[in-house]
Amino acid sequence: MSQFFIDYGLFLLKVATIVAAIIVVIGFGAAAGRKGSQEGLEVESLNRKYRALAHALKKAVLRKDGRKKEDKAEKERVKAEDKSSDDKPRSFVIDFKGDLKASAVSSLREEVSAILDVATSDDQVVVRLENHGGIVHEHGLAASQLARIREAGIPLHVCVDKVAASGGYLMACVADKIYAAPFAILGSIGVLAQIPNFNRMLDSHGVDFEQVTAGKYKRTVTMFGENTDEDRAKLKEELEDVHSLFKEAVSKYRSELDLEKVATGEHWYGTRALELGLADEIRTSDELLRELSDERELFKLAYKIKQPLQKRLMASVDSALERAVSARWRQTFESRLPR
Repeated sequence: MSQFFIDYGLFLLKVATIVAAIIVVIGFGAAAGRKGSQEGLEVESLNRKYRALAHALKKAVLRKDGRKKEDKAEKERVKAEDKSSDDKPRSFVIDFKGDLKASAVSSLREEVSAILDVATSDDQVVVRLENHGGIVHEHGLAASQLARIREAGIPLHVCVDKVAASGGYLMACVADKIYAAPFAILGSIGVLAQIPNFNRMLDSHGVDFEQVTAGKYKRTVTMFGENTDEDRAKLKEELEDVHSLFKEAVSKYRSELDLEKVATGEHWYGTRALELGLADEIRTSDELLRELSDERELFKLAYKIKQPLQKRLMASVDSALERAVSARWRQTFESRLPR
């Protein structure tokens, strides 16, 4: 009888686990559906945001009489600024947070298109960029979107608060001016390919790997076949060619750079990057935007793209991988800091 209750208890535990898993999946799907239900351009006035934050703090620290006076003063400030806003030049602010595939480029191209339809040469674009780099052609497309702004004669400023390395710097270098936080990471003008090879393991287990190609260099270095020196030499040649293209792109927009010195694949922190010419000024995006808000109207743009549920679920997996990559970056860089 006791065995019956033990088996029955285990059965109930399994059922409860399955039900809980179903509830979690349904809840996740519903949340993801709500999150991705809206598509289109969102525009936020940063001037109003900054003013609201300051007003909220003033009211919190004032006494009752002071709060009433502050409310009245705030209404007058709003009226005055609304009247003068049409005369002010504008700054359009875009956030770009990169991943290995530069997947945010889908939103970036829409944001840039919207700006180009509205902006004049008196306006400017500020991009808050955070990008570790990744796949070459994806980041090349992202850089091309920023180049559209510059080619239209609209001043382009890029702010790097954390990192713009490799493909991230390929984007940053397009700007008329690069601002960097003191310990932001810039550079890494180089190309990397890492490919594990399982040929010896397969061979030791008696597994043959067959690969049929048409074209001498359709496949060179592989994960499962036996790689030759010729294969490795060809891959090296291809990487050198991409590196040359990378340097040409950087040189186009920052011709004063000593590429022999900075295009070594190394990265530098903000103050060192400034000395090398990779950045133009040490300043965080917060400092820059608050200063601009005194003389310009700031509008933050974000284009939201509706994704099907399956794609959002896969994006969650990709996000986990990206977090692992970011953690590896942090571990690498933090290990070089003095303790």
